Amino acid sequence: MVTPPPVVPLPSSAERSPGAAFRLSDAAALSGDPSAAAALRRILRAVGAPIGHDADGTTGDIDLVVDGSGAPESYRLVADADGVRIAGADAAGLFYGVQTLGQLLTRDDDGAWRIPAVRVGDAPRFAYRGVMLDVARHFHPVATVEAYIDRAAALKFNVLHLHLSDDQGWRLEIPSRPLLTERASGSSVGGDGGGFFTQDDYRRIVAYAAARHMTVVPEIDLPGHTHAVSLAYPELAEQPVLSDHVRDTVRVFGGGLPQHGEPYEGMAVGFSSLRIREEETYAFLEDVLSDVASLTPGPYLHVGGDEALGTSAEDFSYAMARATEIVTGLGKTPVTWHEAGAAPGLAAGTIGQYWGFVTPTDGMDDKTRAFVARGGRVVLSPADAIYLDMKPSEDFPIGLTWARGATSLERAYSWEPAEVVGGVGEENILGVEAPLWTETVRDLADIDALAFPRIAAAAEAAWSPRTGSHPDRTWDSFRDRAAALVPLWRSQGVTTAAAEAGGSR
Repeated sequence: MVTPPPVVPLPSSAERSPGAAFRLSDAAALSGDPSAAAALRRILRAVGAPIGHDADGTTGDIDLVVDGSGAPESYRLVADADGVRIAGADAAGLFYGVQTLGQLLTRDDDGAWRIPAVRVGDAPRFAYRGVMLDVARHFHPVATVEAYIDRAAALKFNVLHLHLSDDQGWRLEIPSRPLLTERASGSSVGGDGGGFFTQDDYRRIVAYAAARHMTVVPEIDLPGHTHAVSLAYPELAEQPVLSDHVRDTVRVFGGGLPQHGEPYEGMAVGFSSLRIREEETYAFLEDVLSDVASLTPGPYLHVGGDEALGTSAEDFSYAMARATEIVTGLGKTPVTWHEAGAAPGLAAGTIGQYWGFVTPTDGMDDKTRAFVARGGRVVLSPADAIYLDMKPSEDFPIGLTWARGATSLERAYSWEPAEVVGGVGEENILGVEAPLWTETVRDLADIDALAFPRIAAAAEAAWSPRTGSHPDRTWDSFRDRAAALVPLWRSQGVTTAAAEAGGSR
């Protein structure tokens, strides 16, 4: 059996070619697209490899070009002893080809850097390949977000979903509603302090992501997960609903019971709600969502809709219909969590994000199918597979276990997107997204420890051929390929419990 090249996510086709590898040295000349060359040099510099020089008006030893041929985001890579050529259908495809080249780079025992003789033809399965970072439960500064963008883009993710508001804090400056950051941004889970992004901070994140072919999807969660609003505009928020579930969570995790108008530093969910029948609420949402939309060049605006346990079903439906109508009026496509599929007045074409289990429970599949019936599509984020905040093992020091216990790397890999929700087939799936909630996550080291290597399993679900359609789209192959990338990840600053992947390059 021919061992596949150690590339993650698995390419559509990749085979080793006969003949010698290309030897990389300072004498290597780079030609073609300057942005792609800069991306390659970032990888080479990180691993300590020679970075070569620009070709002098000729085709270089490493040639990086956009040739307009093939599906969006696709690329072709050919390497042999004479050199390397990567041709992308577009700039994104060329960028992803460069990421593959970085994964192929090896160092011999004699210190020589080589790129094996290979032929790769590759294109993504899904158009939407996302990671989500929760900056509300714990705030994470711009530098941390940028580092996570780099990690995700290297695995061919093209969406960064930012969860910008929750019960514990409001994280984005809203010029039309300045009290949100003045009064509601200073707290987090566990009393660790807060923070927020200025508009310039957010623009910097958007630009940094765009330079790596990632689209930012901002989320303003509503009508639940809105306790922070009560700190700034108490007249817009209901009193907390203190259910048995809330009290049980407080008993286990601490943090105290939420109180209207007071910062909340616990981990309970489902107790907060906006005042649904007050027109002032929708004036507030118009202001907030307009400001967010104006900062966001991407097509999507996420308005939450999850765990609204403090809101009646009738009021929830009314609120989500109004919110998605506002979003469409701003020229954006609304995205909501799957619970909003129960709202009959939801704007047509709204995208539903499924966060239930790989085997749906409690009617989550019915709510998800409702998005398709209204002309929308679905993003899959099954919590018991690719919620990166779940513990990778029961004794891991951070993370949670509510999604069927600890989520091993094998479990994170062993699911098929087209088989999660009956009636939601390939044509109905916009993509796959791996969320990382931050109740227990305080810094980049924590992010890395939980994300790696399981983020690579999510990348393969989002990019690679369907399970069973390719001989190397298997757990055994993935485990070996991911293990081979551990040294590369470490060279790029990833601090990870990657021993779970096993082995080394």
